[in-house]
Amino acid sequence: MSERERPYNVLFLCTGNSCRSIMAEAIMNRDGMGKFKAYSAGSFPKGEVNPHALALLKKFNFNPAQFRSKSWDEFTREANQDAPELDFVFTLCDDAAGEVCPYWPGQPMTAHWGMPDPALASGNDAEIGLAFADAFRMLTNRINIFMNLPFAKLDKLSLQKRLEDIGKTAAERAPTAG
Repeated sequence: MSERERPYNVLFLCTGNSCRSIMAEAIMNRDGMGKFKAYSAGSFPKGEVNPHALALLKKFNFNPAQFRSKSWDEFTREANQDAPELDFVFTLCDDAAGEVCPYWPGQPMTAHWGMPDPALASGNDAEIGLAFADAFRMLTNRINIFMNLPFAKLDKLSLQKRLEDIGKTAAERAPTAG
């Protein structure tokens, strides 16, 4: 199979688009080496990125100013004629997985990669920071597994199974936050 003409477009969804999906967007855009272009959105965006997520991103040398909480409407053709054609859509929270999603341009493959919401963590700053660090680590692991799949060698059914398995196995091994 020849090289793709464009990167794979990946949308990460959470209800509030304030931490998990934002962190996933950051990780994939950095680690994807131009082969992947990540976006994030929420069904009911908070309107701002969680300050703990911004602090963690800054700690890992991301520019926090480039991230914003946004609606998934930005990625539908009904609301945005310039919406990118999506190849993959991953839900990261159980609420978003259960919602009726809009029609995505490109008829992307979808999977649920549910994980604990670090924004719900309680305790002192160190305990809350640990919940965000755990989420960042889980996202990094899942995204790296995904990006290393042999896309050209997998048929659609096999690829779909692999996408679903990434969410299941990584969640089972990871400790829960908060």
